[in-house]
This record gives sequence, structure tokens and C-alpha cells, in this order.
Amino acid sequence: LMRNNKGCTIFITGASRGIGKAIALKAARDGANVVIAAKTADPHPKLPGTIYTAAAEIEAAGGKALPCIVDVRDEKQINQAVEQAVEKFGGIDILVNNASAINLTGTLETPMKKVDLMLGINLRGTYLTSKLCIPHLLKSKNPHILNLSPPLNLNPSWFKNHTAYTMAKYGMSMCVLGMAEEFKGSIAVNALWPKTAIQTAAMDMLGGSEIGKQCRKVEIVADAAYAILKKPTSFTGQFVIDEDILKKEGVKEFDVYAVEPGHPLLPDFFLDQEPEDLAKQMEEHGATPAFKSGKADSAATGPISDMFNIIRGILSPDIVKTTEAVYRFDLSGEHAGVWYIDLKNDAGSAGSGDPPTKADVIMTLDSADFIKMFGGRLKPTMAFMSGKLKIKGDMGLAIKLEKMMAMMKSKL
Repeated sequence: LMRNNKGCTIFITGASRGIGKAIALKAARDGANVVIAAKTADPHPKLPGTIYTAAAEIEAAGGKALPCIVDVRDEKQINQAVEQAVEKFGGIDILVNNASAINLTGTLETPMKKVDLMLGINLRGTYLTSKLCIPHLLKSKNPHILNLSPPLNLNPSWFKNHTAYTMAKYGMSMCVLGMAEEFKGSIAVNALWPKTAIQTAAMDMLGGSEIGKQCRKVEIVADAAYAILKKPTSFTGQFVIDEDILKKEGVKEFDVYAVEPGHPLLPDFFLDQEPEDLAKQMEEHGATPAFKSGKADSAATGPISDMFNIIRGILSPDIVKTTEAVYRFDLSGEHAGVWYIDLKNDAGSAGSGDPPTKADVIMTLDSADFIKMFGGRLKPTMAFMSGKLKIKGDMGLAIKLEKMMAMMKSKL
């Protein structure tokens, strides 16, 4: 199993199409036994594939398939599928929790039926399937649970437009956090999330037919999953991004994964780019985002936002190491608003709103002076002495920000 999946049994929820099926086919080429635990037994009017068409593809690719009709909200159905898998293949080595429901609407627009569906499939389904597979996984030589869920990014931007979906998806990620620790040394439990949008039926529903060219193919996620699943159980509790692990595996050429090589790619949800920026990028390339926020967010466009795009571009672990401070900017005037630059945590971050952790320095000034200051046309010392800039907090750290401004100047 360390080298490949031959003879190993992999239980995948939602494997009749999309990412789930791609992971199944990748394992099948190694001669794996694949349990397709999914709902679609009869062809769906809008979505491709059933558990039986997926089973035929898996067998054709060199694997053994066991199609099971499973709604992950139904304990009895999962139990039956697990028992059938153990009976047919002698055990379960890997569980991939891929089944997911998505509905990107605000609190008042989301019917409780949809809330229950998302929490039932994403959160409860993942927890329940894991719970029922774990007794069998514990008997395997190199057992893995892999959840298709995002890193736990607690930036409120990722909650405000679709709180229910985010809670449900983060529920899957919390299973990773808890179970990795609970079964440390026995079962590897990790999450995998794509860096970019992936072309699936779900993505077409979210962004319209034009979204495809901004996406990568499902194969990149399957290759990343494969890289994780061949690791020893000591590799656990990780929130892996597909491109990052493949780079570590030595992959240099990512154009092969693009639906339309050379076309700008849309970053996926829950990573560093703000939702408003994603909506804007989708529209610029002809797609129609289904998740735009109801309120126009003036912070998402304009000269301050442009300035922060440049700031984000020069952030690096080195700047963080030499600065070690969090800055908040209270801007007045034409482009009033609160912004932050975090040069203390991870590789740094910057954006609109309050900083993720308490600010060490708060700077109050007019938005026009902020643009001049970061554009190198107004020295912070001069701004401070002339009363244009008010500083609260550690002055030494305030001075450190000048270094960053000098770097900015070369980018403008």
C-alpha cells in the first residue's frame, strides 16, 4: 500500500461523478477494490453518471468495484455498504469522505430543508461514515481517512454570504482536527482542498457554462489524493492543498490540469482571496457567480483595494520574520474603511476589515494620504509630524512599516 493501492480497499462516498469518481479511477489503475457509496442509482436529469456507470469505468481501469446505494444521512445504508465491503473484499483500508451538498445563500434565503441537507450530508454524513469505517480501518496496515474539505479559515468573509454551507463544510474539517488527534498513531486523517476551482457538475451550476475555462480538471485532486494516501499514518492532521503537495512530489507542469491551458484560473473558496474578488474575476471571464453578496462592498474595488492587492503580492515569510507586528488602518475621507496588514502570523495577510488578531499598531488617517504614503509620495514621519497620521501603539513597530513601503515603491 505504501507504493500503490493494489488489492487495497477504498470506500468513497459520492463516487458516481466528479472528484470522487476521479479518485476512484486513479486507485483502480493500481488494481484497488473500490466501494462506490453514492445515491445515484438511476440516471439524473441534470448530473452525469450513476454508481453502475462508475463501477463499469472502475472495472475497465483495472480495479474491482462494489456499487452501493448510499445516502450518507442514512445510518442503515452506510452500515450495509460497510458490511458488504468487508464481506466482499475482507476489510477497508481507506475512507474518502467526498459526498457534499452546496447551497450558497444567506441566512434569510436558505430554507431549513437546505440547511438540514448540507449539515446532514457534509457534517453528519462524514462523521457517521468515519465512525462506521474506523473499526475496520484499525485492522488495516496503513489506514487513511481523507475528507474533501477546506482549511479552517476563520475570516468572516467566508461566512457572511453562506453561513450554513461554511458551517457544514467546516464540520468536515473539524472531523479531521478531532479524529487525527484521537486516532494518532493508528489512522491517518487528513483534508484535501483544491487551490483553484475544479470543473465538475456542481461548479457548472454555481458559475454557469462559461466557468469551465477558469477551472482545472478533477485529475489534479485525484493525483493529490493519491500522494496523500500513499504516505504513512504518521502523516496526519494535515489540511492539504492539491497544488502544494504535488509540487512537493516534484510536479512542475500544472498546465496539463487546466481545462483551457493558459487561461487565468479562479482560486477556490476558503483560501486567501476574498469572495468579492472571486465574483469579480468570474464575471471578468464571462461566468455568472451564484454567490454574490447582497450588499455592494465598496471595499472590494477602488484605489485602496488596488493598493492592498499590491501589498498582498509582496508579503513573504521573510517580511513577517523581520516585522512581527499587526497593523490596523482606520481610514476616513473618500474611501473610508478599516483595513489591516498582518506581518506576524504565517506568511502574512492583508485585507479589508479588522485584523485576524489584535493590532499592535493602529494608524488613523485620510484615505487619500494612505494612498500617497504607500505610493511613496508622503513620508510617514512627515505625515505623523504634520498631524495627518495618528499612531496608537508601539512606535518602534510603526517605523518598521516604512521598510515595507520602500518595497512597495519598486512595485508601483
